[in-house]
Amino acid sequence: MLCPMGSFRLSLALVCLVFVGCHRDEPTMAQTASDRPDASAAASAPPGSVATGNTPAETASENIPMVGTQVAWPRLLGSHFDGVAPASAANPDWTQSPQVTWVLPVGEGYGLGSVADEIYYHFDAPRESRPRVQRLRAIDLKTGEPIWSVEKPFDYSDLYGYESGPRGTPAIDADRIVTFGVDGELTCRARTDGKEIWSVATNQVYGVVQNFFGVGASPLIVDGMVIVPVGGSPPEDQSIAPGRLDRVIPNGSALVAFDLADGKERWRCGEDLAGYSSPRTMRLDGKTIVLAFCRDHLLAVDPQAGKVLWKFAHRADKLESVNAMMPIVDQNQVFISECYDVGSVLLGVTSEEASVIWRDDEAGSLRGHAMRCHWSTPVLIDGYLYGCSGRNNPDSDFRCVEFGTGKVMWEDGRRRRSSVTRVGDLLMVMDEFAKLQIVRPTPTKFEQIAEFDFSDQLTPPCWAAPVVIGNRVLIRGDRRVLCLAFPDA
Repeated sequence: MLCPMGSFRLSLALVCLVFVGCHRDEPTMAQTASDRPDASAAASAPPGSVATGNTPAETASENIPMVGTQVAWPRLLGSHFDGVAPASAANPDWTQSPQVTWVLPVGEGYGLGSVADEIYYHFDAPRESRPRVQRLRAIDLKTGEPIWSVEKPFDYSDLYGYESGPRGTPAIDADRIVTFGVDGELTCRARTDGKEIWSVATNQVYGVVQNFFGVGASPLIVDGMVIVPVGGSPPEDQSIAPGRLDRVIPNGSALVAFDLADGKERWRCGEDLAGYSSPRTMRLDGKTIVLAFCRDHLLAVDPQAGKVLWKFAHRADKLESVNAMMPIVDQNQVFISECYDVGSVLLGVTSEEASVIWRDDEAGSLRGHAMRCHWSTPVLIDGYLYGCSGRNNPDSDFRCVEFGTGKVMWEDGRRRRSSVTRVGDLLMVMDEFAKLQIVRPTPTKFEQIAEFDFSDQLTPPCWAAPVVIGNRVLIRGDRRVLCLAFPDA
């Protein structure tokens, strides 16, 4: 998910200051690198240098052609839910300064989109629209020009003053694309023109009492079904004030599956309210299992039967705490984490139960926890997790943790929150203030080999992990998406 998981008092103050203090006028349409003067620094910068993003594109010898962009990024964190860029024919030099090939002004929301067939799909809520609408656009990955744009009215007001746009990423399956709005509107459209095929107002249908930040999950498409966390409550709870999740009870709709063809309900299951994490699949005993990190539990669900196989309790004992990261899977082991109190746990799982391999000490200091995931999900490489740990700045850092034991190998000491994507043998670390770092993953030390500063083009918060397609990289701030082109190695 990419959701405004602020830590309420301190984090809310920080982010609200960012929103108020960083406004800038934006162009009204996507612009290519050839007609705007703020593409990133020249490609001749040496590895490890800082590119500020303000060298005009006209000074580059030529625009970098698209290579390897036939691959797809069909959902949140990519095809395999792991934040790993798909293999392609491209061989970029990630240490050389990229060109900004186009800029897309975006409305309210926090996530990046999905990509298929060299088309980028972005889901947001235009700031100027009245009445308010959620918008899905298809954008040519090469030029940044719109192919189509569709809108749908919505009604949502954030309880803590965060933006009222979508938090999640559209999911793509063949000729269909599915969005899950901040208001719980689940919509399936045709990828060719954006025409609506079906929609379900899940908040209304299942009696969802509004949580702190709206719907933060992205949809999962599997076996002809669209599966989303809903977390409704019974009729007698509908008069309870929004946000009072300590007073509502679940009604068996923690996870709901809809038919991809027509939107009809296939099944519902789970006695829990919704968290902000997105569901994913794993394989157990030769079968596909769906994992859903809900408000109070991690659920394992048989998607064919619509049945909960087991659940594991994991949430801080605070009203405002949230579960937001996507579970990380390695064979029959599952890692989950939160940042408010209980930290992380690694589970050994079967189709019948989950058992603890290691877990953070709840009685110990928060800084002593192995990993405290807030809204970003770490990347697992060769038995080590690399990702952001912590709730706020300066309580956060980028660190390496041994997956099997929870041993912290190192911390980078930046004290900034970040998201991460793996590109080949390297990591792209995007911090929330628009610095993109290229890091070599090694358990022995933090090894940064390049850094590119886009703070002259992106206003915070930059919370979404980079989306990588061939030699193109999509990053975003509060009001813009940049498409970066990296030169060949």
